[in-house]
Amino acid sequence: MPTLFPDLLRHIGCQLFETAGCSAEDACVVTDHLVDSSLYGHDSHGLIRFYEYLSFFEKGLWNPRGVPRIVSEHPCTAIVDGDSAMGQVSGAFAMELAMQKAREYGTATVTLRNCSHVGRCGAYPLMAARNNLIAIAYVNAGRMGRQIAPHGGLDGKLSTNPIAFSAPRKDQNPIMVDMATSVTAEGKIRVARNRAESLPSGWITDNSGQPSVEPNDYLESAGAILPLGGVASHKGYCLSWIVEVLGGALSGQGVASGEINMISNGVVFTVYDIEHFTDLNSYFAEIETLIRHLRTSRINPDVGEILVPGEPEFRKYEDRTRNGIDVDETTWSHICTSARGLGLNPDSWQP
Repeated sequence: MPTLFPDLLRHIGCQLFETAGCSAEDACVVTDHLVDSSLYGHDSHGLIRFYEYLSFFEKGLWNPRGVPRIVSEHPCTAIVDGDSAMGQVSGAFAMELAMQKAREYGTATVTLRNCSHVGRCGAYPLMAARNNLIAIAYVNAGRMGRQIAPHGGLDGKLSTNPIAFSAPRKDQNPIMVDMATSVTAEGKIRVARNRAESLPSGWITDNSGQPSVEPNDYLESAGAILPLGGVASHKGYCLSWIVEVLGGALSGQGVASGEINMISNGVVFTVYDIEHFTDLNSYFAEIETLIRHLRTSRINPDVGEILVPGEPEFRKYEDRTRNGIDVDETTWSHICTSARGLGLNPDSWQP
């Protein structure tokens, strides 16, 4: 299992995507997003996407030279079409637009469609939080709808439908929530398969509806991922509905209907400029009051500490930046195979 450092991985990704047809700028936008995802510990949206994205170019499903555009806009709203470009390019474009409008008018909502796969949803609200704005994102998978069993059902009919949120703190890393409305993201099952690992119990069922810990019972045999919530899975199911309505119906990308050949997210970003609503320093003080209050709780010894949402990811980022990212042999082999298919020599990538 190679251990690779961020600078080398960024070099590899930029070379791969530029060779596949992306502009140098877009190649690096996507690569930075994917490498950061692995640095934050979200391997499901990190390096395993290198070869997946390249396969979509090869199949003609995505446009490596696509340019996102504003379809229509009003002072506080806009509709963006991603031109089937790389999702990270369209996602950053849409979030920058929402931030610009929110600074002027206090709040803004931007929808995004025809945008391929936007990757790690938490990256976009985090952009806003690092600019002293608050943001929330709802992201569905368009009409795909085949991964998550609805509450009361056995078959995969919904997508993982993540919700992401971020808010700034004063002189600290932002608060960051990045969660699927299912028990797990599909990419984490793929990561487990690549590492030849079993899944935690309670993640998936096989195609007969029985609990399973084998990744291929979902990936190869039409099993299903369970909605978030365990015994209260109706709550994850309801959250998924919210994402379908906002990310799917409102964005114009469409809601889950089983059309698995459509490879695009539907996205809604909403951004709030804090200073249009309250004094910024007062806001910061309230956030720290909440954190201090939560940490007065006795500690559950099975957990060990009380963390702010996002704190585990920021710790992971620091650790992996310092010590490198362990890349499993299967993922590395797929990346090298994709590179050779593009005429590149992965042997030149020296750790």
